[in-house]
Amino acid sequence: MDNHLAEVLVCASEAVQEGGRGVRFPVTAFGAAATGFVVRYGGTVYAYLNRCAHVPIELDWAEGEFFESSGLYLMCATHGAVYLPDSGLCAGGPCKGGRLRPIGVRETDGRIYWQPDEYIRPVQA
Repeated sequence: MDNHLAEVLVCASEAVQEGGRGVRFPVTAFGAAATGFVVRYGGTVYAYLNRCAHVPIELDWAEGEFFESSGLYLMCATHGAVYLPDSGLCAGGPCKGGRLRPIGVRETDGRIYWQPDEYIRPVQA
């Protein structure tokens, strides 16, 4: 099996707002249906598996809403765990010492793409 899968288009760059609304995208994570998400922080895009390090539930409190009110941290809507947007490292709450699972992401020519890996794959049609 080819371990290098082609990158997958997520969205147009303007759909991901600095410290604001992110974009969810479907993935297969460790063999199960899941979602990933991409956010913009400090002018750079970051992508993670949409799964809290504390309890494996999705983070966003409304679709695409991952940042807490200051726009400085990603926050789990269920238990209030907060994460650094540029590393996925837990900065406070019940996930202390944990981190979000990163997904390779690249922005080019006004578009954002994610890179599948050994564990995070595109959804099969």
